[in-house]
Amino acid sequence: MASSSRMLAVAALAVLFVGVMCAAPVEFTVEKGSDEKNLALSIEYNKEGDSMAEVVLKEHGSNEWLALKKNGDGVWEIKSDKPLKGPFNFRFVSEKGMRNVFDDVVPADFKVGTTYKSEE
Repeated sequence: MASSSRMLAVAALAVLFVGVMCAAPVEFTVEKGSDEKNLALSIEYNKEGDSMAEVVLKEHGSNEWLALKKNGDGVWEIKSDKPLKGPFNFRFVSEKGMRNVFDDVVPADFKVGTTYKSEE
């Protein structure tokens, strides 16, 4: 019985490893309207037949994940009452269930119009 548990664990790890290795690159472009309290991003996820379903952000030094909302133009936004603290980490779930976390993608001193690429 112990060997079948080990086999299951190995199979689960292999699936997770392949999922991460097959992750599509993600690009985050800072859009007009972004400032110290607001962040608007066009997120380019190049995985054919899939798209972003959920995006959350974690500020520098925080343990809390904050949800971004997708507007009618396809831009993901977060609005805050206080200044946001970068660099920012992002976690996403795609429509097909792909999950990934990108650390320190968008710097604290981001520039509108600049595209930041995830490190794979």
